[in-house]
Amino acid sequence: QVQLVESGGGLQQAGGSLRLSCAVSGRTSSSYTMGWFRQAPGKERLIIAAITWSGGSAFYTASVKGRFTISIDNAKNTVYLQMNALKPEDTAVYYCAAAKFGYAYQYWGQGTQVTVSS
Repeated sequence: QVQLVESGGGLQQAGGSLRLSCAVSGRTSSSYTMGWFRQAPGKERLIIAAITWSGGSAFYTASVKGRFTISIDNAKNTVYLQMNALKPEDTAVYYCAAAKFGYAYQYWGQGTQVTVSS
């Protein structure tokens, strides 16, 4: 089992920055991929960034590429999402998730709300 706990959400003005954290506990290994998803009101949950547990490979969707950075601190078992140049359309609940390589994301955090005002 893997447990994930997100933190760091809140209210920010457009153009500002926030950093989300995802504390990971349980049975993880280098075969895991960690992802950040977000779900805006009335919309489906979509992946926006992912990183391998080793930190060697990262992925971003077009909507956040160049503004958001995913990183991992293996010593602290924590995944981060640095969000810069925030836009009102970034408003959503952000979820951290974990997947064993080759499998769908099966472990989820409880989510943290990010609200960006114009």
